[in-house]
Amino acid sequence: MSVPPRAVQLNEANAFLKEHPEVLYVDLLIADMNGVVRGKRIERTSLHKVYEKGINLPASLFALDINGSTVESTGLGLDIGDADRICYPIPDTLSNEPWQKRPTAQLLMTMHELEGTPFFADPREVLRQVVSKFDDLGLTICAAFELEFYLIDQENVNGRPQPPRSPISGKRPHSTQVYLIDDLDEYVDCLQDILEGAKEQGIPADAIVKESAPAQFEVNLHHVADPIKACDYAVLLKRLIKNIAYDHEMDTTFMAKPYPGQAGNGLHVHISILDKDGRNIFTSEDPEQNAALRHAIGGVLETLPASMAFLCPNVNSYRRFGAQFYVPNSPCWGLDNRTVALRVPTGTPDAVRLEHRVAGADANPYLLMAAVLAGVHHGLTNQVEPNDPVEGNSYEQNEQSLPNNLRDALRELDDSEILARYIDPKYIDIFVACKESELEEFEHSISDLEYNWYLHTV
Repeated sequence: MSVPPRAVQLNEANAFLKEHPEVLYVDLLIADMNGVVRGKRIERTSLHKVYEKGINLPASLFALDINGSTVESTGLGLDIGDADRICYPIPDTLSNEPWQKRPTAQLLMTMHELEGTPFFADPREVLRQVVSKFDDLGLTICAAFELEFYLIDQENVNGRPQPPRSPISGKRPHSTQVYLIDDLDEYVDCLQDILEGAKEQGIPADAIVKESAPAQFEVNLHHVADPIKACDYAVLLKRLIKNIAYDHEMDTTFMAKPYPGQAGNGLHVHISILDKDGRNIFTSEDPEQNAALRHAIGGVLETLPASMAFLCPNVNSYRRFGAQFYVPNSPCWGLDNRTVALRVPTGTPDAVRLEHRVAGADANPYLLMAAVLAGVHHGLTNQVEPNDPVEGNSYEQNEQSLPNNLRDALRELDDSEILARYIDPKYIDIFVACKESELEEFEHSISDLEYNWYLHTV
């Protein structure tokens, strides 16, 4: 991926600053391994310099754990002198931040080596490497995300979240009424501001629905014929939701399982593939008879166990799984079946696609997409046949077989020969090192439950 010509980039900056003379600052954003947005804030007068020369940030930005500490075992910290790399703007990502009191814009960045080649440990580059394999086949990926989140109170109770009071009724919701319009009305100002803010930022969010837990909602993004852009939108949408909610004196969480006994937050991804003439290769009156669709499904299911660490990257991620919450725990597929890992929606023939239903909202969208597309490409190029589609309740027909904890998931990823053909083994080593460091810290902590059980009883 070459850096766009300076003249093109400067034209973008000039046009934006001319259209928005009120803008005082620009936030330069880059998503780390965990999908956490980091970066720098500059004055508007420095924007041209950013487009001309980029900005320097340390390579260790991609070796940070969930707490923002450098994991030295990655080799990206002190071992290389915590050296800088250069970050360049991503075209067409310059937009206003509608929640700011002082007019501020934002701009997504991506990291490169000093001589200009993409930096291998940037998750956006990890995904680009996988997408390039489809480019070689003359295929274009169409993708869209569905992002679930909870609105929560800014005040926790003993460190635990609670639903926010409704701005209309003043009551805390306890309803699990999925798709209930009345619950949308309770938070209508915040939710409408999210949709309007997305429109202002060019994020194709086209609907918000109430999900099956108190103050849980889902935003649907419209599909785009660029999987990297789809991930950019998902990253920016999460930041938008957090800041708009805060403007409304609420907080949000994309934690996979914030409440025991309630549904977790998922990040479903829809994928279809276009040929050189723009036709969906999955188009079919009878999806089971479409070879390309079957092979894509077969490849994704074969690589699903090894992909779990990217789909569910945190200790908490695995608490989300359970039949009653429609979170699949085995590699299976079916037609219009929400109990399976890969659902094929049955609509019009030209709208046939894959819906991947395993990942949590805590996943990094770039790494999630890279893992899923690696499976799709593996299946297409090796003509991998899937098992038979599941009819009815998959939880009653298939035993849990996917990794159900982070340590097992990391082992599967580390041992996968297939994923290593798509994702640089050096990057897999960095990812595993970071997550093993988090896991070690978690396993050395002592929970409240342990004190309750053992302090006075053993």
